[in-house]
Amino acid sequence: MNRRVLSLILALGLALTLGIAPALADNAKLTVGASPTPHGEILGFVVPLLAEQGVDLIVTEFTDYVLPNLALEEGDLDANYFQHRPYLNDFNANNGTHLVWLADVHYEPMGIYPGKVKSLADLPDGAEVAVPNDTTNEARALLLLEAEGLIKLPEGAGLDVTVKDIAENPKNLKITELEAAQIPRALPDFDIAVINGNYALEAGLVAGTDALAIEGKDSLAADTFANGVVVKEGNEENEAALKLVEVLHSDAVRAFIEETYKDAGYQAKF
Repeated sequence: MNRRVLSLILALGLALTLGIAPALADNAKLTVGASPTPHGEILGFVVPLLAEQGVDLIVTEFTDYVLPNLALEEGDLDANYFQHRPYLNDFNANNGTHLVWLADVHYEPMGIYPGKVKSLADLPDGAEVAVPNDTTNEARALLLLEAEGLIKLPEGAGLDVTVKDIAENPKNLKITELEAAQIPRALPDFDIAVINGNYALEAGLVAGTDALAIEGKDSLAADTFANGVVVKEGNEENEAALKLVEVLHSDAVRAFIEETYKDAGYQAKF
């Protein structure tokens, strides 16, 4: 069943079964920034449902992790949906922005994907590895490499760990930090790469079949790195944004996420 048909079926079910609070008296516009996959697709699913609740949802897609936060800070967006809480906290600290977490929605496991080498067991000495260059996702990638026995980090390493902190590197891995969105395109140039779930999916990589290793559904990462809705400080009570969260937290949206992206290991986190 393709995504469009599945969306229509689930949308109909949601419209019939949701006990959502009364619609807003006057149609309100809500402009939300999102990564195309899966965030933009999930928001596309809820557009008609929010319209029934008096909210005209306008989805603006971004292909990086910086611009949607800057646009939200500047007031060009009412909310965004693309990131996890540690990234948001790090972004605020480094950029002086005033963005706040509104709600968890779903989790995307980060994975190790094959480039020139098709098995972790065959990874040679001096292998070249690509990881994201933003602070929290780099740390997350390094923790996954450690979980697979490829490196050793200092005891108690947290979300600020970098390649400079690697305590043991028995295979002498040559780790290159790249902007997260660029890594799938650069994959053929590396032996392996650690890729965020949304960028992997956009590149046609499926965690369940293509990844050499992924974060577990019950891991600390699954709780720490849920993706969610973010607004600018002071807008936490925006009625249209709260309507969006209400619909995103429905059983039908849960079913849409987990059925549409099950092969990628995505799961709802509400």
